[in-house]
Amino acid sequence: MIFVVIALGLIVGAILGLVGAGGGIIAVPALVGIVGVSVADAMATSLVMAVASASTAVLPRLRGGVDWPVAVAVGVAGIPAALAGTALNSLLPQPALLIAFGVLMVAAGIRMLLPLTARDENPERHRWWLLRAALIGLSVGLLTGLLGVGGGFVIVPALTLLLRMPMKRAIGTSLVIIVINSLAAAIAHFGVGGLDVPLTLAFTIPAMVASLVAARFAVRLPGRALQLGFAILVLCIAVVTMITTVAQLL
Repeated sequence: MIFVVIALGLIVGAILGLVGAGGGIIAVPALVGIVGVSVADAMATSLVMAVASASTAVLPRLRGGVDWPVAVAVGVAGIPAALAGTALNSLLPQPALLIAFGVLMVAAGIRMLLPLTARDENPERHRWWLLRAALIGLSVGLLTGLLGVGGGFVIVPALTLLLRMPMKRAIGTSLVIIVINSLAAAIAHFGVGGLDVPLTLAFTIPAMVASLVAARFAVRLPGRALQLGFAILVLCIAVVTMITTVAQLL
């Protein structure tokens, strides 16, 4: 089983490095459905992986690939929301969390399949950008704590649609926000439960390596290709997650 965990870590890390999202939305269902761990353990492991892999994946994008004012605004706004989401997580049943997971992924995936209008090169100068960034941070932080994911599958569409950010910069900015929110949520999750250290290491280390390699490759790809790949990935995982969850309830 350890080899399965390592393989999953490589896949998840590669996807996170390519599109700045997808780590948690793959990690949680995969760890629950394939490895057989509990949702709580899967979420804790996913958050640790998200912090480590996103930190690695953002390295090739540090020079010009991150909108730092937006990243800080969204990340800081998301910290209290992540703590609130973690508290709410313990009150909800596991199937409800996974189904909510799937619904959100479908909405994000469908929207990202549609062509985006031209993006401003300086979204921090966009009117009301700070208010919009704070709202994005609150929403993403809540999802991070509630579902145990970095939130990239919501952050990337939000940055492109609401702040008119170019796709490649949205991916780099998303990775920084993932690090901030996932770290806050991970600390909160550790306060209410434990962490399977061997599982987390076997999953996280391969994910870090794969994310760095994939991120160096992704900076050479066109933004539209990354957008379509992101959308298709999210929709596929959403369908599998919801079908699996409903089948277990029947």
